[in-house]
Amino acid sequence: MYEISGLFDLAQTEHAAIFEGCTYPWEVLARLGEYVRTQVRPTQQHRTIGAAHIGENVQIGEGTVLEPGVMIVGPAIIGKNCILRHNAYLRENCLIGDRCVIGNSCEVKNSMLFNGAQVPHFNYVGDCVLGHKAHLGAGAALSNLKLDGSTVWVEGENGQPMDTGLRKFGALLGDHTDIGCNAVLNPGSVIGRHSMVYPNLSWRGFLPANMIAKHKAKPDVVVLRPREH
Repeated sequence: MYEISGLFDLAQTEHAAIFEGCTYPWEVLARLGEYVRTQVRPTQQHRTIGAAHIGENVQIGEGTVLEPGVMIVGPAIIGKNCILRHNAYLRENCLIGDRCVIGNSCEVKNSMLFNGAQVPHFNYVGDCVLGHKAHLGAGAALSNLKLDGSTVWVEGENGQPMDTGLRKFGALLGDHTDIGCNAVLNPGSVIGRHSMVYPNLSWRGFLPANMIAKHKAKPDVVVLRPREH
């Protein structure tokens, strides 16, 4: 249920080597820091519109555009033809593929985005892997830390819990997944390929491929009555 090839098309990243030797896909999260630091070649071939802050050890590919207010702390590797919109905030250990979007007031930290992934509007992405063309709706947040600060567990085989050993682990979004506006994925969520989480849903756990997570409760609809003055 957690096969790397079942979630991600490794042909859609130039950094497939980071998965070598991994049994479970979340193991790359502990490797991101060292991998980015050793692979980064600090070059900027991008175009900047207005003022942006680019830290040390940041590599930005050709055709990528940075809008005003972008802040990249680094180390980070950002691919070609990406768009980093107004006030996007990239913290440490970001591995961003080609043709990705990181939008207005979005924060990304210690995460890997495959080619074509989109984080476009008011999103938080911490300690996550987003597959090819994965997409977040406006305001969707991928929470990476449990309230009690303990290590993150996932649903194992036969429903048995499995300790990942990671204190910070947000979500794994398979290729072509779609997360609705203002949805919250709790720590350790895994969303299978081509699956969808509806807006405003708080999700926890494993969602298999080609599934939709919906709300069960229906809203109450009542007759509108004018207020008395």
